[in-house]
Amino acid sequence: MRRFKLRLIMVLSIVLVIFFIGITMYTSYIKIGDTVEEAIANQSLESAKSIAKAIDLETYERFLKERNRDEDYWTIRDYLNDAREKLGVLYVYTVEINNPTVSTTLIVGYPENKDDPNDFPIGEDCTVPEAQVKLAYEEGKQFVTGVLDDMKYGPHYITVGTPIINEKGEIISYLTIDISTDTLDGIKKTVIKSNISLLVLSGFFVIIFIISFLLLQKWYQKEVGSTESTYQKEIKTLIASVSSLRHDYVNHIQVLHGFLHMGEVDQAKKYVDYLSKDIQIIESIKLNLDHPGLAILLQTKKLTCQNQQIDMQITVDDNPFDHIKTIDLINILSNIIDNAIEATMELPEELRKISVSCKADELNYTFTITNVGRKLPDVNHVFKQGYSTKKVENGRVRGQGLFIVKETINKYNGSITLEAINEKETRAIVKIPIK
Repeated sequence: MRRFKLRLIMVLSIVLVIFFIGITMYTSYIKIGDTVEEAIANQSLESAKSIAKAIDLETYERFLKERNRDEDYWTIRDYLNDAREKLGVLYVYTVEINNPTVSTTLIVGYPENKDDPNDFPIGEDCTVPEAQVKLAYEEGKQFVTGVLDDMKYGPHYITVGTPIINEKGEIISYLTIDISTDTLDGIKKTVIKSNISLLVLSGFFVIIFIISFLLLQKWYQKEVGSTESTYQKEIKTLIASVSSLRHDYVNHIQVLHGFLHMGEVDQAKKYVDYLSKDIQIIESIKLNLDHPGLAILLQTKKLTCQNQQIDMQITVDDNPFDHIKTIDLINILSNIIDNAIEATMELPEELRKISVSCKADELNYTFTITNVGRKLPDVNHVFKQGYSTKKVENGRVRGQGLFIVKETINKYNGSITLEAINEKETRAIVKIPIK
């Protein structure tokens, strides 16, 4: 009955993890689309501002007085058409906003149509929605619309607009740009395609978690009683580490979006190379050790160190380490490695280093943990119950870790030695006799 419940919990956990990672990937996909649309709109607004500032105000104001298709009209129209072609957008044109509900077109940047001399008539009602017209009329601000439908000139596009200001500081009309949704969709597809590998990474971390969970479940079935609390602690640490990595990669995706939107392809490539190094670090963790419990523990600590920018090196002999109970082995290594991590965290990131060595010969198991960090405390006191060099925290009992380690080692007639290699480097050596 207990095994059935455990398996049920395991299956439900895996289903929930897969569900949540699926939601994460979907929301990332949606966010990519929103980010691209926002980026294009902002870029188009900047382009509109540049076009508005460079327009020949003297010529344009003469046109506004007469509003005829005269030489001034065609001068401005050619200028706007040249801007349209360079930007690769649907239309670049000026509009008049003299009321809070409807705007009217003035000059549309487009080549002359010999067959229709009255194309793009002056004063035609514009498709800019009332909300954006009101914003421009009452506050004189720039605006961005949602997707508009216009079977005559569209059919689907968004419009951005910015004021045209004369030398007196007066708004004389608005410079607007229409961007086709086909352009937006094309950019979205390009960005999404370039980020597929990063989305797959999220799934990769879930697979790591599931494999670890399966190994842990197999290991758990061999243990009884007091082992449960120790396993839960390490699994929570593993989940937290994987969740942190997944969260970081969501942020990495957004950074890559920014580089791609800005056209910084080289920077994007360098960033991907940096991420690839992180993946190589994760792949270097062995899951096929003869001792499943040891594999899970070392993987958990490796992921924790990676999250804390600690360089952790692991060496493990090809040995099952089966002359010591799994719960005791985990208690010993977990407490010593945790102490090493805490000591190392006091240093700058570039100096943080930990090495773990698990050796076995005919007589002994030898576990060596070396770390850089604070000066070695008085070894005559560190194994006493309640002794700690760390700050007291409300509700947290200190000074139990090394005491438990010492008591566990004594059960096997083993020994633990703490030694200072130099002023800033400490080594803990545990020897367990093989009976």
